[in-house]
Formats: sequence, structure tokens, C-alpha cells
Amino acid sequence: MTAAVWPDHLLTLEEFVELPEDNSRRYELQEGVLIVSPRANLFHQRVAHRLVTMLNDQLPSEWEAVGDGEMITDPGFPASVRVPDVVVVEEKLVSSAAARFTAEDALLAVEIISPGSQRTDTLVKPVECAKAGIPNYWVIDLNDPLSLVAYHQVGDLGYQKAPAVTGTFTTSEPFSLRVDLAALSRRA
Repeated sequence: MTAAVWPDHLLTLEEFVELPEDNSRRYELQEGVLIVSPRANLFHQRVAHRLVTMLNDQLPSEWEAVGDGEMITDPGFPASVRVPDVVVVEEKLVSSAAARFTAEDALLAVEIISPGSQRTDTLVKPVECAKAGIPNYWVIDLNDPLSLVAYHQVGDLGYQKAPAVTGTFTTSEPFSLRVDLAALSRRA
């Protein structure tokens, strides 16, 4: 068995972009440190897919929800790149077939908690996304009943966190949206 060659230094954004494509795992960059995690399980993928569909049915035509897009939250050194489960960006960015986008392009980033990601999704990423200027950040917990916690930007103070919602989540930020959380877990 041959050992994989792993970076022995903090990666730049350019080095991260040059990594060979590997769809068997999820790769993110946190302050130059390569973070490798398993791909999401099938139930997680169902919830993400259903959320993308639900959001796209409600978003204005110039915005689009997509899954698993590489989002640069800090291009400087040490760089950070995240891959939200769902993100809302301008439709023209999606149509341009961009390989990745910047945090400034994101109107909403959504993380779905996986085993091993709770601290990152609820503590690290909200701070990072707020600092990067993403106006809205949601976290969905898959434990029954599914719940959603919404964070929204409050000026220079970072995010304000709302209480967890089960059942139906409604918001006016970034648009008037309704998410039936129970429907996310069911086959369409």
C-alpha cells in the first residue's frame, strides 16, 4: 500500500484549486489547512436536494439555489474555501458554469449537520461566513424532528441567531420563503 501524499504546509488558494479532482470526498480549506471529510450520506443528500428544489420554486428568477458549490470565504493567505450543502447565488453565475464563487456572491449559505460536523457547522462556519459578509446562514439538524436555525447579518456585529424551528420555517430574509422541514425528509 502506498501512502497518499498530503500537504506539509498551509495551502494557498492557488494550491487548493490545483488539487486533483476527487468526488469521493468533500474537500474544504480552513485557514490553509486541508479538511477532508466523507461525502454526505443518502438521507443528507435527499434533504439537500429537496431544499434546493423548494427554494428554487420560490426564489426570484435572477437567483438560484445550488448544492455543493465551492465558496471562497477568504482568498488571502491562509485561504479558506467552504462547500455549503446549499447556497443561493445569482442565476447568471450558475449559467456561466463558474468552478467556484466568492462569499460576496452568496446571499444564503446552508449547512446540514452530518455526524462529525456539528461544531464546525454551528460554531466555526457561522463566524467565518459572517466575517466573509454572507447575509444569511442556515443550519439544518437532521435529528427527528428536523429543525432549522437561521442566522442573519447584523451590521458589524456578525450574525444574530434565531431559535430553532421545527415544522414550517418562514422568513422574509433574504426573500419571502417557506420551508416545510418535514417535506425535506420525504421522497417527493
